[in-house]
Amino acid sequence: MDIKNNILETIGNTPLIRLNKITQSLPCTVLAKVDYFNPGNSIKDRMALKMVEVAEQEGKLKPGGTIIEGTSGNTGMGLALAAIVKGYKCIFVTTDKQSKEKADVLKAMGAEVIVCPNNVEPDDPQSYYSVAARLAREVPNSYHMNQYDNLANRQAHYETTGPEIWNQTDGKITHLVCTAGTGGTITGVAMYLKEKNPDIKIWAVDAYGSLLTKYFKTGELDENEVYPYFSEGFGKTSCPKITKWM
Repeated sequence: MDIKNNILETIGNTPLIRLNKITQSLPCTVLAKVDYFNPGNSIKDRMALKMVEVAEQEGKLKPGGTIIEGTSGNTGMGLALAAIVKGYKCIFVTTDKQSKEKADVLKAMGAEVIVCPNNVEPDDPQSYYSVAARLAREVPNSYHMNQYDNLANRQAHYETTGPEIWNQTDGKITHLVCTAGTGGTITGVAMYLKEKNPDIKIWAVDAYGSLLTKYFKTGELDENEVYPYFSEGFGKTSCPKITKWM
């Protein structure tokens, strides 16, 4: 019988779907990796589960513990799914730029959600980065996943997303187009695909107001590049460690 033992076993193996109408004038095949087929409705389910598994293996996340994370919502959803199955509590810290609906869904899944101001520096005590780090120090038996610097983030995509895309295209993929937020998806997939074929082109989509584009082009972290932007879930006002492979 083909029966999943729990919801976490449904993560991954998402389809590639051909785009037809909006690409009909292009002389190439354009495919979408439809990762909203994951149970938490986003690609973040992959890295959320991997971060939990690695933290367990390393003894950093212990039975009955609390997962703490700063999130725009999607990573929190993946972590909440893992926490429900594995018996952890969750405290998520987000910003007032994110939609109320995201916070409401996380709360419905049993998580505590703390909303912080968006327009502050990353090292400001009020920023969601700082608040998450502080809570991890204060809450007993807790672990800060820190998706921005956690190498298990990109490892998830090196081990799953990259191989899926390669196999689904019979190795014929020529370009990967992907947004960059934490950088985990694009770096993990790119690392795998480049091992298979160094000629594959990797195109990162950034947000105006994010410093990632200039960092990629020059290696410089220029705070003058940073200003408020409205997009959710991609772009960065500081540079996650896992993007430094790019």
